[in-house]
Amino acid sequence: MEQDNKKLITILVPAYNEEEVLELLYERLKNLMDENINYNFEVLLVNDGSKDKTLQIMQELRIKDKRISYLNLSRNFGKEIAMIAGLDYCKGDAVVIIDADLQDPPELIPEMIKYWEEGYDDIYAKRKTREGETWLKKFTSKMYYKILQTFTKIEIQKDTGDFRLLDRRCVEALKSMRENQRYTKGLFSLIGYNKKEILYDRDPRAAGQTKWNYGKLINLSIDGITSFTTTPLRWAAIIGVIISIIGFIYMLYIIIKTLVTGIDVPGYASMMVVILFLGGIQLIFLGIIGEYLGRAFNESKHRPLYFIERYNEKKETNENLNK
Repeated sequence: MEQDNKKLITILVPAYNEEEVLELLYERLKNLMDENINYNFEVLLVNDGSKDKTLQIMQELRIKDKRISYLNLSRNFGKEIAMIAGLDYCKGDAVVIIDADLQDPPELIPEMIKYWEEGYDDIYAKRKTREGETWLKKFTSKMYYKILQTFTKIEIQKDTGDFRLLDRRCVEALKSMRENQRYTKGLFSLIGYNKKEILYDRDPRAAGQTKWNYGKLINLSIDGITSFTTTPLRWAAIIGVIISIIGFIYMLYIIIKTLVTGIDVPGYASMMVVILFLGGIQLIFLGIIGEYLGRAFNESKHRPLYFIERYNEKKETNENLNK
C-alpha cells in the first residue's frame, strides 16, 4: 500500500447558532478540498453551546463526509475559548481559522497555503473593505485599534480578524498560553514568527444574524487592553499625582489669600464641583485597578478553559483537559 505523504491542513470553524449557514459553508469547503488534491484536509467544526440545530447539522455533515470532525463544548464559552479548544484538537501541519458566516471567503485558503509553502508561518487576511458593517462600527473599530496600539508595545494588526493560516509551531505557541480571558487577535501578534499579509474584500454574512453586539465588543476591547498592557494603571498614577499637585497649589493659594486679606473665600458650589470631580476620578481609577485585580483573581484559580461534551461520536471525560 502506497504511503500518503500529503500534508494535512485543518480548517477550524468555531460556530454558535449557525444552522442557516453551515450547509453553504460545507459546499464551498468541499469544492476547495476536492480541487486541491495535493493536500489532505480536516474540517474541525467547534459547536460553542449552540441552542439551534447547529450540532445536528455538524453530525449530519460528519456522516456525509469523514473529512468533517466536530467538537461539542459542554456550554457556550465564547468564541475565544472555542478557538483554543479547536487548536487543542486539530491535527494538521497547518491550521486555517475561519468564521462560519462566510464573510471571509474560503477561496483564499489556497493562496494562504502557497505562502505557507514558501516559508511563512502566519498568513493573515487583512480587510480592504467591510461590507455589511455600519459606519459607527467601522469608526469605533478604528479608534479602538488606535488606542490599543498607543497603550501596548506589541504591533497589533489592524483590520484583521481570526481568518488566517497558522503553521504548527504557531499553533503550539498559542496552545501554551492558557489564560482564561483571552484576546486571540493580540496573541497572534505576541507570538511573532514570519508573517504574511493578504488583502481581501470582506463580504456580508451569507445567512443568519451576527452574534456580536456592542456590549460583547466592549468586553472584548477591555480584555484586549488589560491583556497586553499595564499603561492604564500608570496613567492613573500620573494623573493622580498631577491632580494632587494642582490641589496642593490651590490650597496654598487659599491659605495665603486668607492670611493676607483676612476674608474667607466663598464658593460652596465650586467646592462641590471639585469634590464630585475628584470623586469621579477616584472611582474611575478604582475601576481600572479592579479590572486588573479581577483578571489576576480569575487566573489564580487555574480552572480549565472549557469542557468537551463529545468529540465526534465519542463522549469526552475531560480527565486530562487543559493540562
